[in-house]
Amino acid sequence: MVDHAPALLALADGTHWRGVAFGARTRVVGEVVFNTAMAGYQEIVSDPSYRGQIVCLTVAEVGNVGCNPDDDESNGLGAEGLIVRSLSPVASNWRARASLAETLAARGRPGIAEVDTRAITRHLRSHGAMMGALATDGSDVATLVAAARAAAPMEGRALAEDVSTRVAYPWTTPTWPARSAPQTRARVNVVDFGVKLNILRHLCDRQLAVTVVPATAPLAQWRADDPDGVLLSNGPGDPSALADAIAKIRELVGGDHDRPILGICLGHQLLALALGGRTYKLEFGHHGGNHPVRAERRRAVQITSQNHGFAVDADSLTVGGGAEVTHVNLFDRTVAGLRLRDRPIFGVQYHPEASPGPHDAAGLFDEFAELVIRRAARRRS
Repeated sequence: MVDHAPALLALADGTHWRGVAFGARTRVVGEVVFNTAMAGYQEIVSDPSYRGQIVCLTVAEVGNVGCNPDDDESNGLGAEGLIVRSLSPVASNWRARASLAETLAARGRPGIAEVDTRAITRHLRSHGAMMGALATDGSDVATLVAAARAAAPMEGRALAEDVSTRVAYPWTTPTWPARSAPQTRARVNVVDFGVKLNILRHLCDRQLAVTVVPATAPLAQWRADDPDGVLLSNGPGDPSALADAIAKIRELVGGDHDRPILGICLGHQLLALALGGRTYKLEFGHHGGNHPVRAERRRAVQITSQNHGFAVDADSLTVGGGAEVTHVNLFDRTVAGLRLRDRPIFGVQYHPEASPGPHDAAGLFDEFAELVIRRAARRRS
């Protein structure tokens, strides 16, 4: 709960807001971004893609259903801090095991409440996402502004290497409320750049045996046990800073002509870079659950969940040939999906595993699973 201890948020341009503290008593620095989703604060707090970022939620009140371990997107990684207008004094839901304040405190992350999140959002929309500092430990404005100005920008930061697993491990838990994993029909290796656990759950739902491998591991480990498919996960930071991963993806694509490869969010950007494309920093990024995406061939529109600060340059994909833009974000016409024309290799900038939603794009996992299972059947025949 909010305990009326003071909290302070300061941006690198000197703008600052005073509020009340919840969560851990500490000070953090990160890129301040806003998220327009109406639900999903627990997923945001635990999403490794928010490494290095302080998140401002535009929804008016958060915390009313508490938090529970089944909905976590990671075991200990996620947003650096949280900014909310109003924190519910009550966590009331039969699945709740802790309040949002208790969850943040357990993760060592601070929160600030009772601030004008609309004003913060408008400021970021006008001036772009910028570095900021959030303190619940009594730090003053001058200290926080100096810390924000001294912080390294997101450009050039290989944050995915910080959040990736250090050892490979199997995953067998399906989405909630399923009680047991279904019988498996094919094998998939997931390269962990900061993978959300709900991606692994969805793969398990579709009868795939899942092994998570480190992003920093040699390519041989990405290909360990000769999987029928490879998924390049979401993650934080600047994709162009991951030169080693880009080189390995390039070799993976060049050597596996019939193995399906799917990139999600950062994985999609890395796939584009491996194919000779370019990425660039967005002014304030896409963070929310209301982004309309159009499939260009079918002209069908889906509402998607997105969380990224970089995007693929559409013109750069035409240079090397072979790749085409398959999906477009209808908010700003940025690339939301790509595919190789003659290979089962594709990527999307949105999150098909979105939890708590929307679920319009979950069928992408069906498409990937069908390709993977088909390849496994060919190999057995």
